[in-house]
Amino acid sequence: MVTITESAQEYLAELLSKQDDALGVRVFINQPGTPRAETCIAYCREGDLQEEDDTEVLEKFTVWFDARSLPFLEDALVDYSKDRMGGQLTIKAPNAKLPQVSEDSSLEDRVNYVLYNEVNPALASHGGEVSLIEITDEMVAILQFGGGCQGCSAVDETLKGGVEKTLLEQVPQLQGVRDTTDHTDTSQAYY
Repeated sequence: MVTITESAQEYLAELLSKQDDALGVRVFINQPGTPRAETCIAYCREGDLQEEDDTEVLEKFTVWFDARSLPFLEDALVDYSKDRMGGQLTIKAPNAKLPQVSEDSSLEDRVNYVLYNEVNPALASHGGEVSLIEITDEMVAILQFGGGCQGCSAVDETLKGGVEKTLLEQVPQLQGVRDTTDHTDTSQAYY
């Protein structure tokens, strides 16, 4: 799971000792499984706890791991190195942007995996990208195009012949895809 080095534990314990209301720290990833993924450590206060969180009690404090972030935190390392300026806390999470997906992974993780590893590399040749907004109760993936795909005259063909076909083949639980992009802005369009 996540390794928190001894030096990082000492540094975090020192920071926590200066907080009156912090129960420990919470580790999570913003936008997990996407190129914009960011691994975060924050003070964990009473209102921050989630029932699904994974808890680890260390010698000097407790760590809560966001349940949604767990697959993306696999093999993560939290370390602290002293330097001339004081020191630096670093978090290395090799799976933050690209999770270890399997049949047990969430539907959202599997869709993002296909989008970022198969669909977006093809769209990148035209300066485009597509991202998942949500999956509806009807099992429809709501997508948004950006870059050269936004406003492109070929976007319907790209959506039906490329993106939808690929997603339905790779993630059979999906019933379809829908584009919510405002294509009236053609300033960056490829065609």
